[in-house]
Amino acid sequence: MSRMRAVDAVVQILIKEGATEAFGLPGAAINPLYSAMRANGGIRHTLARHVEGASHMADGYSRTADGRIGICLGTSGPAGTDMITGLYAAIADSIPMLCITGQAPVAKLDKEDFQAVDIESIAKPVTKFAKTVLEAGQVPGVFQKAFQVMRTGRPGPVLIDLPFDVQMAEIEFDIETYEPLPIAQPAATRAQAEKVLDMLTAAEHPLIISGGGVINAGASTQLVELAELLGVPVVPTLMGWGSIADDHPLAAGMVGIQTSQRYGNANFLESDFVLGIGNRWANRHTGGLDLYRRGRTFVHVDIEPTQIGRVFAPDYSVVSDARLFIDALLEVARERQAAGGLPSYLGWAEDCRIRKATLQRKTNFDNVPIKPHRVYQEMVQAFPRETTYVTTIGLSQIAGAQLLHVYGPRKWINAGQAGPLGWTGPAALGVVRGKPGEPVVALSGDYDFQFMIEELAVGAQHKLPYIHVVVNNSYLGLIRQSQRGFEMDFEVSLAFDNVNTPYDADSVAHGYGVDHVKVAEGLGCKAIRVERPEDLAAGFAEAERLKDEFQVPVVVEVILERVTNIAMGTELDNMVEFEDLAATGADAPAAVYALLD
Repeated sequence: MSRMRAVDAVVQILIKEGATEAFGLPGAAINPLYSAMRANGGIRHTLARHVEGASHMADGYSRTADGRIGICLGTSGPAGTDMITGLYAAIADSIPMLCITGQAPVAKLDKEDFQAVDIESIAKPVTKFAKTVLEAGQVPGVFQKAFQVMRTGRPGPVLIDLPFDVQMAEIEFDIETYEPLPIAQPAATRAQAEKVLDMLTAAEHPLIISGGGVINAGASTQLVELAELLGVPVVPTLMGWGSIADDHPLAAGMVGIQTSQRYGNANFLESDFVLGIGNRWANRHTGGLDLYRRGRTFVHVDIEPTQIGRVFAPDYSVVSDARLFIDALLEVARERQAAGGLPSYLGWAEDCRIRKATLQRKTNFDNVPIKPHRVYQEMVQAFPRETTYVTTIGLSQIAGAQLLHVYGPRKWINAGQAGPLGWTGPAALGVVRGKPGEPVVALSGDYDFQFMIEELAVGAQHKLPYIHVVVNNSYLGLIRQSQRGFEMDFEVSLAFDNVNTPYDADSVAHGYGVDHVKVAEGLGCKAIRVERPEDLAAGFAEAERLKDEFQVPVVVEVILERVTNIAMGTELDNMVEFEDLAATGADAPAAVYALLD
């Protein structure tokens, strides 16, 4: 046993638990922990410009690999409240993240001391576990429990609040005998796997819905193996996108009333059995439940029992880790295949593939200002297959999900349920920390980009290179589109004549307001502007060159036409297509259709 400050024990625990990547801001009430990190080493720290930004960086980092846990650090009071949006984004998408805040001394709590707030109570609704530690001797056990909670069942974030005197108090601690608490995950039984397979093989047009739980469980390879063994098409959810590559013959497209493909919805509407694995039946996926459920049998598999029946009661359910369920189902399916007892779904799978080949949206627009569809077409061609995309919300994200392609798990990093504006930039920095040397491309509308634009300086300071595509229509585009139902266009325009931008008759950007190129350059990054569709390919190539040369974030601002409505609807069968639709092989380059061959 050794006698040490509680914060010295904390740092040793973090290292032994494998949580060694921290993002945050020091402050008076958290300085003891920073002093322990400095003395011990072993934890890399990235200095953010805003604590909310630090929380999104930790969130983005946590999403980059199975089992990763990013750390967010901040002082007392407003630092903790700034983390709340980050905690909400993480718990909504089942992401483990550890937030640690400083706090006023124990004797000062409940006395309205400077920057003392009951962050435990504030954070509880958006965490799996939140605790203000009042006794230094409890510190090791609280952190031990926190890691177990983050990793057990449905993953999620925790917050630990450390009063200043608790951090400084000396305790007896032995890191050599410290062990992480065991993680026990629920597993499907053989009987459950047999019943699910019986129900699936009784259907004529079965589908597998692959949710974020498949990616969290590291089960994407097993999912594809199961789909290939059964010959059953797969529909990834927004959080499960990449669990099967878009160009896999059994990838049937995403389903939903916003982030979906036409062929995905069409395939789903022809199905008669749906096996959902690690998904939430989110409302943007289902649309109206009457249509979504009509004529179909549903099986729901989820690691969290309270998720079963939350949206609707399935015909059968299994509480299980996604990987353990798929393993059990694979075992039973292999046995039946060997005995010649699996039906063939070749015809059904081919019908889905034909819809995939024919029900496309047009992207090859030559308009000036640029239509957003053309931007995503050019991104598909310009960025390599292994690219990781990072985005949050808005018409940019919705159109991106409709028109981009993802080819592997954790290649689509998206704040899917919470969708906080400003998440994209700092999350991308966390992703770069977690995927050094890999291509990372962030996608923002101009409003999302402006929310936390100061975090670009973090990328410049710490040499975190990635490409940030900003599609600028100088509008709150998604809100403007939703205001159509109220027959208004009210307080959603960001356009103004910037007094620092001389009028240029050759530029379509005049009157668009904020000069994102100058702002990005002022923050130490590189930036270019693209105003015509024929210049997009060269613009993306130049961004790659600048990123590699200077090792900083590179902003590519694309000037869009001010008003474009992106396809969406209220039901899976009444999506409003505002633009012309593409026939097979028409109005789109070969690269867009290569995944159909």
